[in-house]
Amino acid sequence: MIAGPRTSERRTELVGAGLGLRRAFLGAVADRVPAAVDFFELAPENWIGVGGRLGRQLRALTERVPFVCHGLSLSLGGPEPLDETLLRETRAFLDRHDVRLFSEHLSWSADGGHLYDLLPIPFTEEAVHHVAARIRHAQERLGRRIAIENVSYYAAPGRVLSELEFLLAVLEEADCDLLLDVNNVYVNAVNHGYDPHAFLRAIPGERIAYLHVAGHYREAEDLLVDTHGAPVVDPVWSLLEETYRRFGPRPTLLERDFNIPPLAELLVELDGVHARQGKEAVHASDHASDHAAA
Repeated sequence: MIAGPRTSERRTELVGAGLGLRRAFLGAVADRVPAAVDFFELAPENWIGVGGRLGRQLRALTERVPFVCHGLSLSLGGPEPLDETLLRETRAFLDRHDVRLFSEHLSWSADGGHLYDLLPIPFTEEAVHHVAARIRHAQERLGRRIAIENVSYYAAPGRVLSELEFLLAVLEEADCDLLLDVNNVYVNAVNHGYDPHAFLRAIPGERIAYLHVAGHYREAEDLLVDTHGAPVVDPVWSLLEETYRRFGPRPTLLERDFNIPPLAELLVELDGVHARQGKEAVHASDHASDHAAA
């Protein structure tokens, strides 16, 4: 099994706030990466095999800026064998671009072909063993640890464990890391009626590799849809601040997958991440000084 570098070691490389890289942004960031962007994230499936001008632009960027990759298609909880070709191509892509970290969704997305959706894994002990074994296999094939993301879900067929119990069991049995999506915590808490603060308190901070934050769509008072198509709302900002207070100002990726505004607008929202990280860093420093003085 791949032990890999511990999360605390990686954290010295990945810091601050990042954006998902869109092809439409390549020209704008090719010569000068905005100061607000500390790292980029991309889905390797969208770039594997891309050559020509776009491939050269990406390589020039990955040589200058830290990158993380967020997979879409491994289907870690799925019934079919893992796609060995995709694993091999993903590892080559990560190695070629010196990608700092790879993450995937705690979900499944293929059965006789790609379903182009992130479907919920049953919260059962059997599913824990199934997905944990697949994560361990993927880590071996990729030659690095995986950070799995807590996903939004709208139904829980066959549930025996709670979402939190399932997540913690997978992290422990697979010995993998966590991509903590703060927006998904909030969305699921509203949709399924649990306390997001209690959820955060139970998360093992040593496994957190980085964070996601995003906007969502309010279908009804008790139904939020995780769209990544709107600005971050105040309750999610507040939950992000609580996450920083509990775990420190961890690297945070601002997601925006459609209704994408001009880059300048996203940078303003990214400044909101930086401001909250800076506020927590000052608070932690003051607390340490008070403790030392005592």
